[in-house]
Amino acid sequence: MLILSYLVIACSFSQKNNFPRTEMRAVWITTVANIDFPSRKGLSAEEQKKEFIQILDRCKQLNFNTVIVQVRPAADALYESSFEPWSEVLQGKQGISPGYDPLAFMLEESKKRMLEFHAWVNPFRAVANINYSNIHPEHITRKRPEWFFRYGERLYFNPGIPEVREYLLNVILEIVRKYDIDGLHFDDYFYPYPIPGEKINDDNTYDKFGKDFTNIEDWRRNNIDLFIQAVSDSLKIIKPKLKFGISPAGGWRNQNKDKRGSATLLGQPAYDNVFADTRKWLEKGWVDYLAPQMYWTIASSQASYKVLAEWWNENHFARHIYGGHALFKLANPEEKDNWNDNQEIIRQIRLNRSLKNIKGSMFFSLKHLLRNPLKICDSLQKSVFKYPALVPAMPWKDSIPPLPPDSLRANTFHNNILLYWQTPAPASDGEQPAYYVVFRFQNEMEMDFEDASKIVAILRENYYLDKDLENNRRFIYIVKSFDRLHNESKQYAKVVVATVKKLTMASPIREGKIEEE
Repeated sequence: MLILSYLVIACSFSQKNNFPRTEMRAVWITTVANIDFPSRKGLSAEEQKKEFIQILDRCKQLNFNTVIVQVRPAADALYESSFEPWSEVLQGKQGISPGYDPLAFMLEESKKRMLEFHAWVNPFRAVANINYSNIHPEHITRKRPEWFFRYGERLYFNPGIPEVREYLLNVILEIVRKYDIDGLHFDDYFYPYPIPGEKINDDNTYDKFGKDFTNIEDWRRNNIDLFIQAVSDSLKIIKPKLKFGISPAGGWRNQNKDKRGSATLLGQPAYDNVFADTRKWLEKGWVDYLAPQMYWTIASSQASYKVLAEWWNENHFARHIYGGHALFKLANPEEKDNWNDNQEIIRQIRLNRSLKNIKGSMFFSLKHLLRNPLKICDSLQKSVFKYPALVPAMPWKDSIPPLPPDSLRANTFHNNILLYWQTPAPASDGEQPAYYVVFRFQNEMEMDFEDASKIVAILRENYYLDKDLENNRRFIYIVKSFDRLHNESKQYAKVVVATVKKLTMASPIREGKIEEE
């Protein structure tokens, strides 16, 4: 009996694990050097718009629910900025308008498709390549050259200068105030990753501002901490429900350097190499999520994806962790381990789902998703991404659920069922639903709201037409309300309806009722 009970539990878990209702599914869309978008410099406004619409349609088709779009790649902008010039990735030279506002357009089209839009900003990278980048005369590196240091072939803002941090904060807050984005996103560029033979030229800055620190490394980490905290505090005042997330290096520290670290042999952990104390940011509640770039296989002896995911699962501090996946390594002949196996990414996703505090996945990057290496997209669609998923809620930002749909009704037209309902009154926080989720069950035993295979629609409209159903079948429809931060109504509207043989008239209207979950 014990073995049988275990098997039943395992099967039940496996079903939910295969088709979770709630899971972050995001893709990074990189604009620097035209890696992902636009496909090349100099495209017309209409060509750029067409490309981005095709990108969003493909993401939606693959059941992604979020796009992370790089809107400030190198102290230039893919939006109307009062601080920085138009990005060179648009028309080939900085400062040339593309003839429209790309961020406004991308945001509008994402919302149409119910995709969350996170604006990806590179705070400290100022010039991506000093040999090839086109620099506008009014670029900030021309106006305030003392704010920067060169490292390798790049120019970086010096985080140790208070004026720099203030400037960058103002640049970011302009985006936040002007655009109705869902999230603000940073990647892993803070201080530069070490290059053999190179030295960060900030000794004079340390001498001037680092008197309270015994070493330059702690001072650099504090500079980044001050910036992250300032962004976090400002967002909580200006737009408290806006998400703030960062995608740092895959590991915080190695255990051989710090007993709190992971059992890995990371070559460039965030804490030691780019002076980013990512674990502290979670502990302090400065960020809403981290998406560590865990770009290794599960079998890696250096830094196993499994070891890192389990470490982050234990060091989440009640914030979300999303696994960062290396699509760019699939089918790459220079890579070792299991990168020639398209099931590697699938295994990583399943591992994420087995860990309570890993809330989903982010994939780098779009072009590798679109080229479909080893037919990974086909594998995603057939298995782990077979059904859509909702974005996870963040109760520390908003815990008040909306009210359930009002006056749910159903009408049968031959073998089609039309559901329609009224928008409920605002919840106690003044918010009405941002969207609705329609579930369909064949009987009460099937009523599992955590199983995404039972979702037939995610929509903003107050109606849904379920078409081409079998005749003489009974269905239970459940409609739930969700707010913008994905809190769901505690009650739901329910209606039971049956299809009928073809008739010349519609069947009588059936009224639903409100029930508790």
